[in-house]
Amino acid sequence: MRSIALACLLLAACAQAPDDRSVVELVYATPYSPGHPFSRADQRWIEFVESRSDGTLRIRPSWSGALLSSEHSLIELRHGVVDIGLITPIYVKGGAHLIRIQSGFYIGARTIEQQVALYRCLASRHPQYQTELEGLEVLAVQGGNLPGIVTRDRPVRTLADLQGMRIRAPTELLNVLRGLGADPVNMPMGDVYSALAKGIIDGVIAPTDTFNALHLAEVAHYYTQLAVPRGAYPARAMSTDRWQSLSAAHRAVLEASIPVWEAALADENRRGLTEGWRVAQERGVVEFVMSAEDQAAFDELYTQEAERNAALLSRYDIDGLSVLASARASIGADGSVQCAAPG
Repeated sequence: MRSIALACLLLAACAQAPDDRSVVELVYATPYSPGHPFSRADQRWIEFVESRSDGTLRIRPSWSGALLSSEHSLIELRHGVVDIGLITPIYVKGGAHLIRIQSGFYIGARTIEQQVALYRCLASRHPQYQTELEGLEVLAVQGGNLPGIVTRDRPVRTLADLQGMRIRAPTELLNVLRGLGADPVNMPMGDVYSALAKGIIDGVIAPTDTFNALHLAEVAHYYTQLAVPRGAYPARAMSTDRWQSLSAAHRAVLEASIPVWEAALADENRRGLTEGWRVAQERGVVEFVMSAEDQAAFDELYTQEAERNAALLSRYDIDGLSVLASARASIGADGSVQCAAPG
């Protein structure tokens, strides 16, 4: 009887013994809804992390901006509002001057992969990038589809048509558009639908995926093809404190997830283009193509503005011209990137 009782006790102890592996839950926050292309890429990343870690890393997503804002995401993440978040340093008013301005240095980079490769090249050569990201561990760099001009009620057939129009644009395009007589503004993309619907803005510099992903086909009626260069930037991160609190095994899983996340973002961005244009056509959006002459004129203004913005970084003791020179030396005529020092 004693042996039977002992066996029962041992079996009970084994049944109640906890798993050796401690499960860590990380909260991930994004301002986008679950169906947005960015979020679809996020979900692919979550699946990879949980599978690679054998379930010992669990990601709990918070969608639609419930926990993290667009304008203050870097600060909120550093202070531990969430564990991992979508960050937008290109919208930050201060503290990320180079990262915000360098997005205008990608002239000639044609694909998302080329944009990401150039960002990594520049970040490896210029320590200011890391200075501006102090306190954060970057988990993905993101490029994007080359945008055109989406407008509400007024079609843009030529650059002259931009005169007097209020257009949402990224930082590197603000002065370019001012030079063309437009009234540009910068705001998070999540605010664009409402601004277009209310007539606060007349249009937005954006790719066709936004017709579906941000539902712009409901409030915009025209799209103009204009090859606008697009830069890359660090887009997913966690605080350094939270990173260091993880085990070496869990950090290795997140490091392995970086190329997976970046590839998913590129893939979902491209898929979004096709989906967006299909929705735009169903909604009757009218398309125009800018002339070769207007495209050349735009390219010249864009190049001049990149040089001007690079030089202005000197007021923050940042050698922006050196970063721009590195970018130009690293982009080939076909858009390929070979990380090179400026000649």
